[in-house]
Amino acid sequence: MHAECFGNLGGSEGFVKRSCRDTIAAMTPPEPAESRATAPATGRSSQTATLAEIAREAGVSAPTVSKVLNGRADVAPATRTRVEDLLRAHGYRRRRAEASRSPLIDLVFHELESAWAMEVIRGVENVARDAGLSVVLSESAGRLTPGRTWADQVAARRPHGVILVLSGLDESQRALLTSRSIPFVVMDPAGDPGADVPSIGATNWQGGLAATRHLVDLGHTRIGAISGPSRMMCSRARIDGYRAALETAGLPVDPALIKNGDFHHEAGYRQGLELLRRPDRPTAVFAGNDLQALGLYEAARELGLRIPEDLSVVGFDDLPVAPWVGPPLTTVRQPLTEMAEAAAKLVLDLAREEGSPAATRVELATSLVVRSSTAGPPLAGS
Repeated sequence: MHAECFGNLGGSEGFVKRSCRDTIAAMTPPEPAESRATAPATGRSSQTATLAEIAREAGVSAPTVSKVLNGRADVAPATRTRVEDLLRAHGYRRRRAEASRSPLIDLVFHELESAWAMEVIRGVENVARDAGLSVVLSESAGRLTPGRTWADQVAARRPHGVILVLSGLDESQRALLTSRSIPFVVMDPAGDPGADVPSIGATNWQGGLAATRHLVDLGHTRIGAISGPSRMMCSRARIDGYRAALETAGLPVDPALIKNGDFHHEAGYRQGLELLRRPDRPTAVFAGNDLQALGLYEAARELGLRIPEDLSVVGFDDLPVAPWVGPPLTTVRQPLTEMAEAAAKLVLDLAREEGSPAATRVELATSLVVRSSTAGPPLAGS
């Protein structure tokens, strides 16, 4: 299930999730008359198919096929599946008509509950506002792909495009959006989105390398790490950068000093306690993201450790709170708002049929921001 909200989301740190299906339905234009649609060249045939031809093959009426295309609910599941299979088999793609689109961008999160998400919303809203569009938010409750209900609702809304954050689409969802000529872009993909899926990311490996190299340069030799979810590509890349920095410096990579987190405060606190209670505890920790770094701060406070005198901490993201915690957090800046703006501009370019993007995978640079949470290791016996 997913929650939705609609409208100008960039002006406030807080917003209320609410259903906007009635509003969206009112804005959705009437179903356009369908004409012959061009199928992409395939090994089978370059022949095109009309809705009437697909309807005959499916044993249904042309209006029923149109209902499937438009995400209408009043179609039997078995009929919908049969029609969708034929649309896919024929490579059906609706002609892109600007007049048939609703003035919307769909923005899909796998989780929507932190300051991290607000930075992304702000970036998409910046671009949408300039283009005279509104933003529809969806949350897939921690799943890395939205549910089928979501895909049908997007087909009914006919937005200018879809941006998926730390999420992806399964094959049937991709085919559904493609057949409706609804472009999509993945921001910070959880896994490999595929060479043909436009995506926007950041230099996560380089960021993990820079964070750990900073601690090595300060003189630390026992450096712990709290990763994000292992299923996420960005998390694995940051830990790979951490390992590369240690190996380049000739330091051992101790698996006991690497803990698995989930990018939330609680994981930073819980895994931080485990690291800091060790008799050979690390003198520095790369926390994987800023929220886990803040949880680590609490673990250190609870154990009577001072930052940075007893423990150096580096985060990742540079959220707005990072300069204001005590002490201000050294972190790797991930340009979240700029990434979201780039994703929104790319999906609108695709909607305007300006051709395929020059590069399907774009990575924006990360940078280390040094503040007061890092210093040299404590002296022996201190």
